Amino acid sequence: MPRIGFLGPHATFTEQALRSLPESRDAELVPLAGSPAVLAAVREGSVDAGCVPIENSVEGAVPPVLDGLVDDPPLVIVKEALVAVRFTLLVRPGTTRQDIRTVASHPHGIAQTRGWIAANLPDAEMRTCSSTSEGAAQVARGEVDAAVSSPLAATQHCLDVLADDIADNPGAVTRFVLLTRPSKPAPPTGRDRTTLAARTENRPGSLLELLTELGMRGIDLTRIESRPIKDRHAEYWFHLDCSGHVAEPAMGEALAALHRRCDVVRFLGSYPRATGTAGAAAGGTSPAPGPGAEEYAAAERWLADLRDGVRT
Repeated sequence: MPRIGFLGPHATFTEQALRSLPESRDAELVPLAGSPAVLAAVREGSVDAGCVPIENSVEGAVPPVLDGLVDDPPLVIVKEALVAVRFTLLVRPGTTRQDIRTVASHPHGIAQTRGWIAANLPDAEMRTCSSTSEGAAQVARGEVDAAVSSPLAATQHCLDVLADDIADNPGAVTRFVLLTRPSKPAPPTGRDRTTLAARTENRPGSLLELLTELGMRGIDLTRIESRPIKDRHAEYWFHLDCSGHVAEPAMGEALAALHRRCDVVRFLGSYPRATGTAGAAAGGTSPAPGPGAEEYAAAERWLADLRDGVRT
């Protein structure tokens, strides 16, 4: 039976995302304390895969996950899942709003309910913890008065829902990824995402050159984030999500070009894009596609003829 680690304890949004993936069926789901612990468990082999949040539509990327993805040994993303986040205020039975002096949650949970808390619990002290469900567990243990958490955590920890749907942005969506140790990517599906990280020389135009390698091949860049390199001042990792698959000519050629141009390129996986909630969250229209496999093959044949003197 495969073992899959996830950001625990039980009843987190991460567990909800993991259970939506087919890989969770017939697997042992292992709750771990914090996303760095999940990544470490995958690297050391105590679990076969790990599920962590990587991006929220309101708060953006999850920094510890981005930083952990460029550590060694390498990891790759093999699947993603999207969860529409619904926050509730959980308390021990009998607690009233007037009793609440402390509220715990994951930093993203606090950030996404800050307006509601300011309006309804203006004197409450906010405390951060490793996950929304851990906040609920702290309430159950009597360490805090309330938690911003998922509805599932109320059942898990025998708590009452004092207020429901308290998010400042009700349409918020969080993207979760399933990570494994490196292996051959699954074949392209036609609706894939490739994730990578790159470091470039600190000189004018270096980032533009990186982006140009993608744009000139018609590759849609859907996300870019910069994260500081911890032991180097004013130098950064650039994290990118692109539409396409490493097995496709345009993406393969772009990755090879980035390998030539950049100091370091870390391939973080080609995998199917999540559907359903993703479409509702993304909005807008898709860009016009760039050259396809047939166009790349024709260009290769033309170049070969030039080299052989067959045509000019």
